Amino acid sequence: QALDLQRPIDKRVYKGTQPTCHDFNQFTAGAETLALLVGFSAGQVQYLDLAKKDSAGRLFNEERLIDKSKVTLVKWLPDTERLFLASHASGHLYLYDSEQPCGATSPQYTLVTQGEGFRVFSCKSKTPRNPLLKWAVGSGPLNEFAFSPDGRSLACVSQDGVLRVFHFSSMLLQGMMRSYFGGLLCVCWSPDGRYVVTGGEDDLVTVWSFAEGRVVARGHGHKSWVNAVAFDPFTPPPPSPPDGQGDGDTPEDPPSVTYRFGSAGQDTQFCLWDLTEDVLDPRPPPPRARPAAPGDPPPSVPGLPRSLSRSNSLPQPGGGPQISPRVPPVLSVGRFATLTLRDPRGVPEKEHKRYHSLGNISRGGGNAEKPPPGGGPGGSRGSLDMAKVLGTALCPRLHEVPLLEPLVCKKIAQERLTVLLFLEDCIVTACQEGLICTWARPG
Repeated sequence: QALDLQRPIDKRVYKGTQPTCHDFNQFTAGAETLALLVGFSAGQVQYLDLAKKDSAGRLFNEERLIDKSKVTLVKWLPDTERLFLASHASGHLYLYDSEQPCGATSPQYTLVTQGEGFRVFSCKSKTPRNPLLKWAVGSGPLNEFAFSPDGRSLACVSQDGVLRVFHFSSMLLQGMMRSYFGGLLCVCWSPDGRYVVTGGEDDLVTVWSFAEGRVVARGHGHKSWVNAVAFDPFTPPPPSPPDGQGDGDTPEDPPSVTYRFGSAGQDTQFCLWDLTEDVLDPRPPPPRARPAAPGDPPPSVPGLPRSLSRSNSLPQPGGGPQISPRVPPVLSVGRFATLTLRDPRGVPEKEHKRYHSLGNISRGGGNAEKPPPGGGPGGSRGSLDMAKVLGTALCPRLHEVPLLEPLVCKKIAQERLTVLLFLEDCIVTACQEGLICTWARPG
């Protein structure tokens, strides 16, 4: 049946508390059941089955005995019918069973395991009750978490500016990374589970290698905090070269694009990024380049800061990804607004108002490497002291990793962008004003 976009399938009005997040159970979804979780600003989590119209649902943490702070994210565990996680502004993460009750008294906990910046507790109870487990992660609000594609690992980002990746079943820490400064607000995994991308209050997107446990690149295109990041799972993989060809040694070979991801921020801008092979697997430069003779050409592209390597998805003469300026029609273009690829000769856009954000780091401003006093939000409790981690594998300095430039950077809203989703035929964004937009894919 044709969808009537003027009338919602289901509508609920809440008083005294606001919905802050939701998640459908994709594993059990069907004609008979459509399980939906809704988290609220006062800490409760509601379970609804939209396939059963008369269902009033169930309410977890109804008396707010488990946690009184805002629910920042709810997620069903991958490929499970009953288990879900809820993170809170208290910095706590709870594991629930949707079929078990919450007790009439505040839960009592016993410590199960602990490590650097986290502790895990189980609920002391003679009969099964929620929550089954409780994580205390870092300091300050736990802003977002994401399961790896295989469901084994859990990446969490907190207001203390730290990404922590846990092996979920054993509850052990597998790796961590610190933002350049400020809190981390969003996180996502690459479709193959090899990389994690975060965004936050340093205005940067950061690419972290799960296998190597290190930052492999940072992206600078936003003028304020980055609220949402997402990989594009529909980017076609690079074509495999015929035997004996395309080993990458010839300068004519453009670097193959291995991954593409997007970001959306409080500056109302959407950015699209390409991660190319020469960023992820940098080959050592030829011997002639070390040391450089006086007559040698400069190692960087003219007009670009030295911190920008040639791997930055910037259209470059005779190298870099070959980007056609012509945008072919995508399906019926009338359905979607269009995003066009960036013209490197374009006029710089007017700067958006900053929210305590990073200066124009590509100009090499002198204050870029001075973190805020106290090492950012959250102070020292459970967070990593900025003075100790800056310039280490946990938080390399700006010149120590490749700095990416966005392939597309476009102001697409009047209010802060909060949602980003890649679908097969379009890109979906939503902003704080409540507008949901669909965009044709560029190129």
